[in-house]
Amino acid sequence: MKNFSVFSFNFPWKIQRRQSVPVWLNVLVRLLAVLLAFLVVGFFLKLGGINLFSLLQKAFKQILGNFYGVQQAIILATPLLMTGLSVALCMRMSLWNIGAEGQFLIGAFMATGVALNFNGPLPVMLVIIFLAGALGGLLWTLVPALVRTFWNVNEIITTLLLNFVAVFLVNYFAIGPWRDKTAPTLSATPRLPYELPTFGDTYLHIGIIIPIIAAILLALAFKSTKLGYEIRIIGTNRRVAEFAGMPVRERMLLVMLLSGAIAGIGGMIEVTGTVHRLSGLLSNNYGFLGIIVAALANGSPIAVIFTSILLALLLNAGIVLQAQGLSVNTVIAINGVILIFAAIGESITHYHLVRIEVPQKSVEANAQVLESECPGLPEKQVQYIKTESGK
Repeated sequence: MKNFSVFSFNFPWKIQRRQSVPVWLNVLVRLLAVLLAFLVVGFFLKLGGINLFSLLQKAFKQILGNFYGVQQAIILATPLLMTGLSVALCMRMSLWNIGAEGQFLIGAFMATGVALNFNGPLPVMLVIIFLAGALGGLLWTLVPALVRTFWNVNEIITTLLLNFVAVFLVNYFAIGPWRDKTAPTLSATPRLPYELPTFGDTYLHIGIIIPIIAAILLALAFKSTKLGYEIRIIGTNRRVAEFAGMPVRERMLLVMLLSGAIAGIGGMIEVTGTVHRLSGLLSNNYGFLGIIVAALANGSPIAVIFTSILLALLLNAGIVLQAQGLSVNTVIAINGVILIFAAIGESITHYHLVRIEVPQKSVEANAQVLESECPGLPEKQVQYIKTESGK
């Protein structure tokens, strides 16, 4: 007897990969990821007698209810935006820059070295410090970029390990040769003599404009330039790009170096605009948080602006929540769960259900096989199966 299954008639659908994901679906998935993260964490906190949503309402009211809270959110979003852009740029070429944390620190380190050891007019020195920060991040990415491009060494491992080296290097200089001798209890350098100008009497400095300009320039480059087109094609299918004659290795090297430079500029902005001293605590995991920012934005430079602001609000809310007795681990858990749901949603959006069109000849052939193999079936059931198989 031939193998035959009537169950195949009941599922005229198949899962098919999308050629492109609609923008609205990407946005919807990210919003759902944030909502589901709060629901999951809120459920477990509710079991312990804590109402997360009530606390969040109070936290956001405290943050957005006054201009000082808004300022702090914008200042916190600036380094997140720079590291997010750094990671997002590599994502467009299917590369993972896990070393934005180290590049951020080395950018601040190079900027501090120039500020403490050279003198000059403020505008000139700020330009030099800016270039020093970019150069620091670029050089810190050089080795991982070279070994990934020419020897195919996994960039996740090399960039990740260099983060720890950067932390030790910054700590050594901050509490050693560059330490502020006038403040023995302070494990940091002296206050930098060159600082980014602020807007009036606020805490906001001109450095907050730099990441927005960078995001717009990257978006325009991806959309309107030959380089951006090549980056997108290489990220989608490297073999096709090589077959088309694109300079794949050169583009990979360029993207990784530019990614490091962006993170380095972020460190320069942080040390000259916000903290004003170099220390081992300069980066509050901004490089790793930049991965969440880029993942939520799906590698889109413009979307990184909004996701960095969202994460900055969550982090500031976390500080308020800690003041109300909530553990810091809860805040970290919320960020982690958001990333998990965003990753799941990212995978799901690439597929959709497609109805299988069954030719009429196949329907009739299946009906004949059904009648020959199952002669005892009632006529109504046979007709039902014929109808279902033809849908």
